[in-house]
Amino acid sequence: MADAAYVARLAGLTEPFGITHTGVAPADVLGHARDALRHRIDHGLVDGMQFTFKNPERSTDPQRAVLGARSVFVAARPYLLAEPASPNDASPNDASPNDASPNDARPNDGPLGRVAKYAWADHYAPLREGLWAVAHQLRRDGWKAVAFADDNSIVDREVAHLAGIGWYGKNANLLVQGAGSFFVLGCVVTTAPLPVAAEPVADGCGSCRRCLDGCPTGAIIEPGVIDAARCLAWVLQKPGIVPRHLLSAIGDRVYGCDDCQDVCPPAVRLGVRHAGSALAGLAQTPRSHVSVLALLDADDQEVLAHWGRWYLADRDPRWIRRNALLVLGNIGDGGDGDVQRVMADYLCHHDPLLRAHAVWAARRLGLHHLMPATDPHPDVAAELAAR
Repeated sequence: MADAAYVARLAGLTEPFGITHTGVAPADVLGHARDALRHRIDHGLVDGMQFTFKNPERSTDPQRAVLGARSVFVAARPYLLAEPASPNDASPNDASPNDASPNDARPNDGPLGRVAKYAWADHYAPLREGLWAVAHQLRRDGWKAVAFADDNSIVDREVAHLAGIGWYGKNANLLVQGAGSFFVLGCVVTTAPLPVAAEPVADGCGSCRRCLDGCPTGAIIEPGVIDAARCLAWVLQKPGIVPRHLLSAIGDRVYGCDDCQDVCPPAVRLGVRHAGSALAGLAQTPRSHVSVLALLDADDQEVLAHWGRWYLADRDPRWIRRNALLVLGNIGDGGDGDVQRVMADYLCHHDPLLRAHAVWAARRLGLHHLMPATDPHPDVAAELAAR
């Protein structure tokens, strides 16, 4: 029988995978999310972002995911971990050079690019395993069930809200009640008539606006509304030339941005409670920083091997190289020989997109003597002409 006791048994299946919060949402059209997606699209706030914006009618209708769906089992897995020791605090003798990889930021590796907390390790892998365990049980018991995590098929924040797991913060993240926002979300859409026992969580932000004030680019234009064109998390994933007015704001970020969560009182105060669960099932050692010089020196195969689990448009390494060039321009030392060598290589790179960003970085580092006088590509020529 699909009663509360059965839901509790399903929830128990997820615990070995670090999942700490579960709930059930109705499999109805997600009207609030659909309206929000359409509003962002109509007001030009999407900036080419696809994901659940690509087809709002599909991503807001659980029936499109599983025909005859009657409920959605939702799960939240924490990802906030203790900050790894800075590589610059370690001894050069702590690791053998023969054992090192470009993914291991080590002493004397030069400038380090900061990685958003959710991407320190693959937290979606254990989340999926927990959801698959639930889906398999539901199927064994005679129902249809399909698991979704980090998937464009459904707006996971909305079903998590409807399942009583948390509320929408002013930064548009879901804040899990009593735990904060450092969570990855997923769900199982099923034909099982699981009972919806919880009421949606009421707003817990009150008058706080620290996320709005703490965003480095002012991307949170009103509570719960993000201008994707200014959100550094999207800017660092989006293909193409990064707008010049955002380049210095990127700072040392090579992938993602945590600022709106790092200043959120519930996220900071409550998130550390689940650090132990966040370690469950991780297949790799968490990495909070990467050596941008090592990344820029790596070939395509190495880039995809070490950083390919991140979202890279079309699986193209050029986008993460672009980001690394911007970090180098922001925090690199123009007097360092390795920095000069890498900059010289990229200023004559075969890819004009990387040449254009290398010109900006070289100018920031005072390496004008390495810059060419002209370039046949209009994007590079425009950057050479900029002041």
